[in-house]
Amino acid sequence: MDWAFGLRTETLSLNQLLLYVYSRKGFDLIFSRSLLIYRGEAKKKKKKAKALLMDFSILTNAMSSKSYDKIATICDKLKLQVAAEGIAFQDEWPYAIHLLGHIYVNDINSARFLWKSIPEAIKESRPEVVAAWKIGQRLWTRDYAGVYEAIREFNWSPEAQGLVASFAELYTKRMFELLLLAYSTISIQDTALFLGMNEDDATNYVLQQGWSVDIASQMLTVKKLAIVTEQKLDPGKLQRLTEYVFHLEH
Repeated sequence: MDWAFGLRTETLSLNQLLLYVYSRKGFDLIFSRSLLIYRGEAKKKKKKAKALLMDFSILTNAMSSKSYDKIATICDKLKLQVAAEGIAFQDEWPYAIHLLGHIYVNDINSARFLWKSIPEAIKESRPEVVAAWKIGQRLWTRDYAGVYEAIREFNWSPEAQGLVASFAELYTKRMFELLLLAYSTISIQDTALFLGMNEDDATNYVLQQGWSVDIASQMLTVKKLAIVTEQKLDPGKLQRLTEYVFHLEH
């Protein structure tokens, strides 16, 4: 049987083998073979690093094209890939973008599990990661006005600004659609709370959508959408609607 460096050990005694290892020739051979192995491993790691950079370009392209609904899936797949390859990724991972990607598609469970997996050192050193989860936390606890506060109170990085702004707009639309389903009349104060606006801006927003206002009572009358026959209500949306109405009434 060949030894690690091509020497046939069955023809050598233990003493001969030891003498060979400690000889200059043996040392040089061992050193040169070890160097080759080291260089081979370094080359593999370099290839992995290049592949990782290429994969990050996919994320960058999605951000640039404002394909924010794809961010979470891209990050999830990339994270699994680098973890499987044994690459230490935690220090360079875009955790804030990853969290915001889950929040954007309203997958708060995944955002919550991701937050729990983030090393404490990362949480302590990256305030934007904490700020991103604060939005998710407000959604998790159904603090709907707090969602807007969490968005506004942090100075987001240029990389995250577009994603956060798009989410804020999308979230306002979601809330408005749910108010359409939940109410025939609603106070200006509650409308402003759920749309994350001051009362004047909230009133102007819904008036543009065809609602009407009674200034004396400070009540808004909702303009219902035309009913489409055979349209099925999403069970998830129905559950969220029930939770929102409960929050309003309590």
